[in-house]
Amino acid sequence: MASVAATPARTPNGPGPGEASASFPTVASVPGPQEPEEEGEEEPAEIHLCVLWNSGYLGIAYYDTSDSTIHFMPDAPDHESLKLLQRVLDEIDPRSVVTSAKQDENMTRFLGKLASQEHREPKRPEIIFLPSVDFGLEISKQRLLSGNYSFIPDSMTTTEKILFLSSIIPFDCLLMVRALGGLLKFLGRRRIGVELEDYNVSVPILGFKKFVLTNLVSIDQDTYSVLQIFKSESHPSVYKVASGLKEGLSLFGILNRCRCKWGEKLLRLWFTRPTQDLGELNSRLDVIQFFLLPQNLDMAQMLHRLLGHIKNVPLILKRMKLSHTKVSDWQVLYKTVYSALGLRDACRSLPQSIQLFQDIAQEFSDDLHHIASLIGKVVDFEGSLAENRFTVLPNIDPEIDEKKRRLMGLPSFLTEVARKELENLDSRIPSCSVIYIPLIGFLLSIPRLPSMVETSDFEIEGLDFMFLSEEKLHYRSARTKELDALLGDLHCDIRDQETLLMHQLQCQVLARAAVLTRVLDLASRLDVLLALASAARDYGYSRPRYSPQLLGVRIQNGRHPLMELCARTFVPNSAECGRDIGRVKVITGPNSSGKSIYLKQVGLITFMALVGSFVPAEEAEIGAVDAIFTRIHSCESISLGLSTFMIDLNQVAKAVNNATERSLVLVDEFGKGTNTVDGLALLAAVIRHWLALGPTCPHVFVATNFLSLVHLQLLPQGPLVQYLTMETCEDGDDLVFFYQVCEGVARASHASHTATQAGLPEKLIARGKQVSDLIRSGKPIKPVQELLKEKQMENCQTLVDKFLKLDLEDPSLDLDIFMSQEVLPAATTIL
Repeated sequence: MASVAATPARTPNGPGPGEASASFPTVASVPGPQEPEEEGEEEPAEIHLCVLWNSGYLGIAYYDTSDSTIHFMPDAPDHESLKLLQRVLDEIDPRSVVTSAKQDENMTRFLGKLASQEHREPKRPEIIFLPSVDFGLEISKQRLLSGNYSFIPDSMTTTEKILFLSSIIPFDCLLMVRALGGLLKFLGRRRIGVELEDYNVSVPILGFKKFVLTNLVSIDQDTYSVLQIFKSESHPSVYKVASGLKEGLSLFGILNRCRCKWGEKLLRLWFTRPTQDLGELNSRLDVIQFFLLPQNLDMAQMLHRLLGHIKNVPLILKRMKLSHTKVSDWQVLYKTVYSALGLRDACRSLPQSIQLFQDIAQEFSDDLHHIASLIGKVVDFEGSLAENRFTVLPNIDPEIDEKKRRLMGLPSFLTEVARKELENLDSRIPSCSVIYIPLIGFLLSIPRLPSMVETSDFEIEGLDFMFLSEEKLHYRSARTKELDALLGDLHCDIRDQETLLMHQLQCQVLARAAVLTRVLDLASRLDVLLALASAARDYGYSRPRYSPQLLGVRIQNGRHPLMELCARTFVPNSAECGRDIGRVKVITGPNSSGKSIYLKQVGLITFMALVGSFVPAEEAEIGAVDAIFTRIHSCESISLGLSTFMIDLNQVAKAVNNATERSLVLVDEFGKGTNTVDGLALLAAVIRHWLALGPTCPHVFVATNFLSLVHLQLLPQGPLVQYLTMETCEDGDDLVFFYQVCEGVARASHASHTATQAGLPEKLIARGKQVSDLIRSGKPIKPVQELLKEKQMENCQTLVDKFLKLDLEDPSLDLDIFMSQEVLPAATTIL
């Protein structure tokens, strides 16, 4: 289990040096060099896991008795087979699994299999169901906020406690919050670890820690947002889109060239689970590099076309199990299977040294050909579409063919029967016909005569009246009864027999469902890698290298993948943070000089490498990065109930409490949301905290306009700090931006230049410069005399206009009132 802590965490199997806690470090007692360890064996550690599954997402929390801490995993997407949950179970081996009694079929099936695993060592976990009300969102929040935690000082008020916990626990992950609430309920009910204590003694909770699975890189939602990895926008035609959202300008948006929906889902899954598994990353890059070769372009395009026919196979299989299969499902399945066979044949001609090609060539077995052959030989697609039901082709079942021939010959046969029936009817009846109605049978139909008024007039000797419809009387005669006995209900018989054949065909398909599921997994993987290869070809990306020994990243002439698409020209920049020198980079420079873009560029290139994509750089070497933290933009929301500055502080707190020596931290303009002195002090304190860690300091990029941070020498001097700036050149009154990073410190922020570009009036900018110079020199700020004179003239003119409008001959005019209410107040502003 990976966590992120300043103190070594423990797993049920012993110490876990790779474990990282994603909150604050908890205090642990570590024996000194001369201090003997306590004698006696410790009780075996137990882990109690609480899990919720809803709408394709997992919320997980567990309690570890070895260190009395609660670990939580933010809401994460998972497949219907719950592969992510299985990885969690394999990693932590819980003693019990707690969940809601109200679960869907997928979770019920998964827990059933888990409970039946008798071979599981050391033993199967206990499955515990709690009422769904125990997992309510509001009651879970109340349990979290009202808990008695030893790491929270008693002096804290309720509001301070809420703010403190919100910096540790992401309350916007609703499933995770509900799982935490259910876990606290279970711990209180079972009294884990305090079974023999007084009832007023609560279960000890010494800390909250965020955990990620081994090799997965921790990235929070704020980072995804500010780096524009995902970005949802309102769709212009909301009534046409179920969610009303579409993907905006984002990294996912420009890389998503997948042809099938399952490929798109897998790409999104890879984006939400960046990994440190070098074997997996290099296997992805090998496929991308293969398709980037010019001689393989035609093959890539052909595979892309075939992938467009890979459809939602799990939904079709689910309908088959429920016998709800539609006609279109058979068509879709047929195209999917034949496209999969095309993919198999193509991959067999490709180098088998690439694992994905080998898997497709081997695992797309002859069962696919069997399924396609069965469907093609049995299903009559044209007939099925015409009748809107499942129909079979000729020569499949002789009995069905015979009945269909009878049904097709019925019109001429019934015409002859009707002619014979007319000979036996009353001469007043001009015509008749014999019709066939499914489920009712054969009937004799005659027109209603004018003399037939009452129901009693409908009776005809030798005929049984059935019903009247559209001025037609319908009867059963001896011949129609004989037809019913001879031919029966042909329509229903044919439909029943074809339905039986459909059921048999469904059973044949479902028996081979495993290969169809594997087809979807491998095809979606191929689809994603073809999409990444297409983007790398169009945008000029290069293959990154991975160096486990390098703690950090080295980027040569990197580019921002989104900005380079929007700007006419883009200046590439390099970055290096892989040594003990310059672990903290303080970047200064004028406003709009490209500091924020540089920070995001470093984060995005690192992220792209960790999902197995080529990157926008000439060269990139990625070391062991376990997390990416950001404080770039304030993701404001009324629902959070927090000020902008408090949100900024929470983001920085996550980085301070969780970042390790392998983490990448990007901080932009922290401290500007409060008083300048206080903001500068906080920024300096945060940077000094990281510098004090020495070799375990994370890789930090800080962009700031607080030039006093350097001028006042608020940071200690040493090799860990490196000062960078954005290169500029003053050309008279103009400021020229080169957007190039170089060593050094900016001399000024040049805010007035940015204000001019924004279109502010020249008078305001000149006054701003004047006030700024007075503040720097410590001189008092006086009002502008010219502005005062202009205001006085305006007030004088207004007063003169009022005098000129007076009508002195008006008897109702009171000059005393005019002088007291108009003249005297105006005089105070003039004199």
